[in-house]
Amino acid sequence: MGRVFVWLIAGTSLLTFAPRPAMSEPRYAIAMQGEPALPADYKHFDYVNPDAPKGGSITYCVVGSFDNLNPFILKSLRTTARGMMDLNYGNLVFEPLMQRNYDEPFGLYGLIAETADMDPERKSIEFHLNPNARWSDGQPVTPEDVLFTYDVFTEKGRPPYSDRMSMIAKLEKTGDHSVKFTFNDKADREFPLIIALTPIIPKHAFDKETFDRTTLKPLIGSGPYTVAQISPGQRIVFKRNPDYWARDLPVKRGFDNYDQITIEYFLNANAKLEAFKKGLCAVNDDTDPVRRERDLDFPAFHKGEVIAETFDTGIPPVVTGFLFNTRLPKFADPVVRRALGMLYDFEWANKNLFGGKYSRTMSYWQNSELSALGHPADDREKALLAPYPGRVPPDVMDGTWHPPVTDGSGQDRKVLKAAFDLLKGAGYRIENGSMLDPEGKPFGFEILTASQDEERLASIYQRTLEKIGIAVTIRGLEADQIQARKQRYDFEALIGSSGFSNSLSPGIEQLGRWGSVAARTEGSFNLAGVADPAVDAAIEAMLQARTKENYVAAVRVLDRLLISGNYMVPMQYNTQQWVAYWNYLEHPKKTPIFGYQLPTWWRKVN
Repeated sequence: MGRVFVWLIAGTSLLTFAPRPAMSEPRYAIAMQGEPALPADYKHFDYVNPDAPKGGSITYCVVGSFDNLNPFILKSLRTTARGMMDLNYGNLVFEPLMQRNYDEPFGLYGLIAETADMDPERKSIEFHLNPNARWSDGQPVTPEDVLFTYDVFTEKGRPPYSDRMSMIAKLEKTGDHSVKFTFNDKADREFPLIIALTPIIPKHAFDKETFDRTTLKPLIGSGPYTVAQISPGQRIVFKRNPDYWARDLPVKRGFDNYDQITIEYFLNANAKLEAFKKGLCAVNDDTDPVRRERDLDFPAFHKGEVIAETFDTGIPPVVTGFLFNTRLPKFADPVVRRALGMLYDFEWANKNLFGGKYSRTMSYWQNSELSALGHPADDREKALLAPYPGRVPPDVMDGTWHPPVTDGSGQDRKVLKAAFDLLKGAGYRIENGSMLDPEGKPFGFEILTASQDEERLASIYQRTLEKIGIAVTIRGLEADQIQARKQRYDFEALIGSSGFSNSLSPGIEQLGRWGSVAARTEGSFNLAGVADPAVDAAIEAMLQARTKENYVAAVRVLDRLLISGNYMVPMQYNTQQWVAYWNYLEHPKKTPIFGYQLPTWWRKVN
């Protein structure tokens, strides 16, 4: 606890004579913008079946491997077992202080913390822990656990958990069940909500000295499940904790409906698909509308034993594309990246591979008011960009920008010429059919792929680039190898995404995806290595915004900067979520704005 006590002493000395911010009344929920969507007497979230039957088992299937159960450390970050704390399958073992409602942009409701007091200026927040909160071994969750969590995360945790204490001036126990965070000037208006979403770990069950070492020992958490069985790299089995303390809370009603959850690991997507067809895997999702139709051609689907369904969402699609490692000199010039960005032939791919069922990705917040597309920059945006003249091209500023549209032939000469002209202007030239950089060296790069589908997309890109002499090689690796290379930024280009999910309320996670500090931090999600003061300033403005108008302006500026930076070549998207599942499963009738939620599904009663 040494580090936390140091912070407490420092914080006390700084704040002794400072006026204490006025606190609000304890609240059952908090929201980033405005008021929480649900009233104080809510019985459950709107997208669950509160009467869903409990029982049975389910098996999820993933591609990859695992060699660690601790999701909070840098080592084996990308090979940590799924389910311990999981966006898709639920926080089975570890839980945050408050639970997110996925049917509003950013609203949190009491879980481990029964209520929270947040001062109007968001300079502090006090959490009142539920007296009934318990770890899976029966011991109570205490303020000391919260203090220990921040101490060990600061000393031994991975980003972003390791960075959070730097924004806290004072962390103190204020009662038998209360803990208060007072923030310094580094914190933004979203930070209290980030604190509320931080998972808490038990002090008595972890050794600080060995915390940063990988482990396959079942860990103790406050969640609805415990680890029951482990086959390293192959399988992890979770069993329901019959004494789960929160099972009757409104925030958890309708969730966690299986007695047992198994996650099976496969070396590649094809093996996973075959396992689904045989009934080993309960669900199978796929973003490719053509492939999923093809893959459903098997007896169980035709008999009605497997159901395919689409779900509409209200959030921008995740941006997927060819991502350049801009830490490398060959990708340092944004003009070069812009030229490379012109050479993905979406029209050919959409017609020949996807049956015309995709749309081109052009914005990082496509199909929302946060997008720069169709929105000329207003005075707020111009003021934010004023210190960075010329950083955003005129067509991106006025909202009319779009990537080149080809004739779909796969060899549109006008697009090839436009890209070549950009490269020529940057000092590149062609000799004997090969593109040479300004130093006269052959220009080319390697694309890493993790599946046959990725290899197919890379081949399309490769074919176009070769038409102007750019030599591209494609290297297929297993998923765990890809993850290891990502963690240490050991790649030239790969097919990546802007995050696990997108949001109508982007916040501090954008620092980890696009911020300069993250670009230099091993294991961050800033794979492209974006290190741009303008981007940092836009994110800071977004985090500090007090009105919706200022917030929207800041996000649009960030969108314009990312588009202008050409850090990745966005490919395509389909707005609907698609999933196939065996007919022994059921799900709630309502789909929240973030899409279907597997932790709310259940197994039919025979």
